[in-house]
Amino acid sequence: MQMPKPDAGILDRKARIVARLREVLPKDAVIDAEAEVRAYECDALTAYRCPPLCAILPASTEEVSAALKVCHEEGVPVVPRGAGTSLAGGSLPTADSVILGVARMNAVLETNYPDRYIRVQTGRTNLSVTGAVEENDFFYAPDPSSQLACAIAGNIAMNSGGAHCLKYGVTTNNLLGVTMVLMDGTVVELGGAHLDSGGLDLLGVVCGSEGQLGVVTEATLRILRKPEGARPVLIAFGSNEVAGECVSDIIKAGVLPVAIEFMDRPCIVACEAFAKAGYPDCEALLIVEVEGSEAEIAEQLGLITQIARRHDPVELREAKDADEAGRIWLGRKSAFGAMGQINDYLCLDGTIPVSELPKVLRRIRELSKDFELEVANVFHAGDGNMHPLILFNANQEGQLALAEGLGAEILKLCVEVGGCLTGEHGVGIEKRDLMSVQYRPADLEAQMAVKDVFDPAWLLNPAKVFPLEASASRREVA
Repeated sequence: MQMPKPDAGILDRKARIVARLREVLPKDAVIDAEAEVRAYECDALTAYRCPPLCAILPASTEEVSAALKVCHEEGVPVVPRGAGTSLAGGSLPTADSVILGVARMNAVLETNYPDRYIRVQTGRTNLSVTGAVEENDFFYAPDPSSQLACAIAGNIAMNSGGAHCLKYGVTTNNLLGVTMVLMDGTVVELGGAHLDSGGLDLLGVVCGSEGQLGVVTEATLRILRKPEGARPVLIAFGSNEVAGECVSDIIKAGVLPVAIEFMDRPCIVACEAFAKAGYPDCEALLIVEVEGSEAEIAEQLGLITQIARRHDPVELREAKDADEAGRIWLGRKSAFGAMGQINDYLCLDGTIPVSELPKVLRRIRELSKDFELEVANVFHAGDGNMHPLILFNANQEGQLALAEGLGAEILKLCVEVGGCLTGEHGVGIEKRDLMSVQYRPADLEAQMAVKDVFDPAWLLNPAKVFPLEASASRREVA
């Protein structure tokens, strides 16, 4: 994956840049020692690494603003970083850039139960937002698999979803407002503690912008009442295609489960060995969860079970209690860690129309054979958000390039059937060079024109999202 050459002038001015940052930030908030900045050389896409010029850890919006003013004046690129869980290289630094981490910004600033919102600093982890309100029977809906570690800042940057996004939507559906600092240090407020703001939907522009427009320091999030109850059912099948057909039929029937998760044999075997969740011997399984009152749960599960039986399932298991429900979900929540014990992998997140699931799963199996690389599938089937895991050996020369080639073909397939390149991981560097597959030059130009407005010098999160040649020429003009 090609990255731009570092600016020699910035590297020569490192001592001055670091000294200026230390003037506006606490001494321990600026990290420039060679051994220490290596902690920030990559995110969860570990195949690519580059130590930054330095890293800074501000603790407030004011400190972020002061630091960005310095970087803007020095012409230094800045890479915003949440918890570093990005699977698309979204926070990969360049050698001449400053990593701006928000990990110290993790406070709850306001909680309002009557109006159902919570305001937090964006370094707070996803799961701890629910942790702050669950004693009062509320929760925060988006639940990425990395929710124990991932930060709200990264969730907003990539418009993250999770297993329960089928019913509750992704981050953009649960984000009410943000405080954001522009590259020149200007602080702006977008949205607020209400559903819709007047004027242009700038909040919608920021959510999913991958750190290209500003650094989001505070967020107002929608919180919801916990449902009366929830219950998953595990449905096992003899083939991926039949499982995909069952998903499509459930959606067509008008049922709205809170989640429909898919796992295929390679993933099932790995998860069972890792988590011992009691999964059956099958080619594919679905975890379908519904919620509501006991009457609602019974009605929904009755219809789902009826649909599933038409597809001749290998096993159909409804959770009888909280312990069994926890075990059904345990394997799915452990999937990425379990697969990591087997081999290195690339995790994709192309999104497709649900009706195309059988075709796409069949074609992925064919591509897997063509490239001679195993692919494990685990994903949010209800909204067609695919997560093919391409297994490869990072220590074997040429394997990474081969895996990336297979990944590109799978993502092109997603676009071909009417889907898109990314559902929740973002473009980052992983899909940057595939943007022209989904977008025409005029479409990309319109997107880059938006960045021109927010970040005229193109200093924020360099070499991400847009094809490298286009972004490089933009920065030269600036």
